[in-house]
Amino acid sequence: MDPVEATQNDAQALSGLRVLDLSRILAGPTATQLLADLGAEVIKIERPGAGDDTRGWGPPFVTNTKGEETGPSAYFLSANRGKHSVAVNIADPRGQAVVRALAAVSDVVVENFKPGDLARYGLDYATLGAANPRLIYCSITGFGQTGPNVHRAGYDFLVQGEGGMMSLTGNADGPPLKAGVGIADLICGMYAAVGILAAITARQVSGKGQHIDIALMDAQVAMLVNQGVAHLTDGKVPPRRGNDHPTIVPYGAFPASDGTFILAVGNDGQFARFAALAGAPGLSNDPRFATNAARVRNRDVLIPLIAALTAGRPVQDWLASCAAHNIPAGPVNDLAQVFDSPQVAARGMRIDMPLGDGQTVALIGNPLKMSATPVTYAKAPPALGADTDAVLMRTLGLTWDELSLLAAEGVIGGDWHHDKNRR
Repeated sequence: MDPVEATQNDAQALSGLRVLDLSRILAGPTATQLLADLGAEVIKIERPGAGDDTRGWGPPFVTNTKGEETGPSAYFLSANRGKHSVAVNIADPRGQAVVRALAAVSDVVVENFKPGDLARYGLDYATLGAANPRLIYCSITGFGQTGPNVHRAGYDFLVQGEGGMMSLTGNADGPPLKAGVGIADLICGMYAAVGILAAITARQVSGKGQHIDIALMDAQVAMLVNQGVAHLTDGKVPPRRGNDHPTIVPYGAFPASDGTFILAVGNDGQFARFAALAGAPGLSNDPRFATNAARVRNRDVLIPLIAALTAGRPVQDWLASCAAHNIPAGPVNDLAQVFDSPQVAARGMRIDMPLGDGQTVALIGNPLKMSATPVTYAKAPPALGADTDAVLMRTLGLTWDELSLLAAEGVIGGDWHHDKNRR
């Protein structure tokens, strides 16, 4: 079986779907990695010699037993599982022709160039869609294909700030803070994957593809959910509340004698049980605290009272007692504790995959658990250009001599062309 075909699982939900991935960094690669996990063949186009920018976004990088850096960054590994790396110089007309030929036999194209950039190369939706009317073309940008900010570049940090998320994150008396991971990129990638799947379903009826226009800014605004709608409802600008919830109390991080734990009381019954457990049953009968709405209005009084009660006992004591009384509570884990968790292990959220050089890397698993068409991890994040020959020979029918000439002239890249046994 062909080395590319061998990685496809016929039992998977997206088996037979070919995705041409022109994206880099995080939003687009997140979307295409999800599609790859679900069985799609994802062909990742990268610049010869450099590749996806995130290959160099470290440390940490993959290292060998001697501690020498031998592979890509952890950042690149996090979003490029299951893909085939084809190194093509799209600034060269011959490279553009290669990509157009791949698009003509693909179901989906995903790109995150600035609006108009790919039109210069004949790789825009108008050009590729005319040659392949069934093509689904997903454009991921900072601010979309319309509006006054259409030509601005989009970066996760900037969009978290401009899209309002940072105004909600952090303590009331501290500065605005971004989230610890690129949530604007991640949620945009998830929306992109949903849009692609919806377009595939629509194509089954119409027989035609379409253009998907998704922006980091739009996805970030959508992620404001209850806080955003609260502002639209009452016109007030929500303040930063640290770990406290805007409309549920008590719902936050509380001190224990040896650390911090999370208390997430979701209804009045849970609050009554917690008050009794904490040795202050009268709190649940106090009119200021008897209902959630009352607790929200009187949070400035109640939260210090609860903090004084929780500070006298250790974290594990609180967690065990709350569990015994069906009160939602949990620890604040660091990442070592997360990946050591028996629950995380039981759910397969850490996976180990072999790289092409025999090394093994640890990655984060896919959270989807599907009974009939499960996700599979067929291929580790690829070395730059590792699949150039296999993909172009099989998909476009190029010969070894044609590939060697393109490689010699810098149109395509990868170390494969030095291997005489591949002739």
